[in-house]
Amino acid sequence: MKNQRGFTLIELAIVLVIIGLLLGGVLKGQELINNARVKNLAADFRNIPVYIYGYQDRHRALPGDDAAAEAHLGAAADPATTPAGTIGNGAINGAWDSNTPTDESILFWQHVRLAGLAPGPTVAPANAAAIPAFVQANSLGGRMGVSSTVPINNMVGSYFVCSAGIDAQFARQIDTTLDDGVTNTGSVQAVATAAAPAAPAAPVNITAATVGQHTVCMAF
Repeated sequence: MKNQRGFTLIELAIVLVIIGLLLGGVLKGQELINNARVKNLAADFRNIPVYIYGYQDRHRALPGDDAAAEAHLGAAADPATTPAGTIGNGAINGAWDSNTPTDESILFWQHVRLAGLAPGPTVAPANAAAIPAFVQANSLGGRMGVSSTVPINNMVGSYFVCSAGIDAQFARQIDTTLDDGVTNTGSVQAVATAAAPAAPAAPVNITAATVGQHTVCMAF
């Protein structure tokens, strides 16, 4: 019977070092991926004010609320017809997650795209079922929207950008990037995704232990 030789301490140490390096690389790689996702999500929020101010500078009106959309953008533009009596009042009316194709908050997307400020389809949705494919999605695939209607209790601003389907820890990092790092105060706040698209809900304070998807809103 041949003698069986085991691993030496040096060989075991080398193996452990290699395993440690591999694990460290995997964790670092995951951290870089997560940081990139947060940067992309934050960029989604930062783009909306650019669309609004760019449109205002060019047409002296708000996208979605523009009563002269056809004159400004051509026959392809669809002026909003709902909510009744709010067209041209200087606010983007309709909920950020409206399911009414003729709401200002939905036609906002058509107007900024026809104005060359944002990419995406320019044919207005014909019905509620077509809205998800028409409105902008965030970098994780969740729905985005903008409105002058307050989405979260006690938020203050002229416009509110909301982005749904965001993991709790990403939501927390977005708040740190764009605001004060506390998700129930300031200009960036969050609610559990299940709480939207209902009426304005109370914001939640996301901690390191919080899990689940959330809707993050930014006021400006």
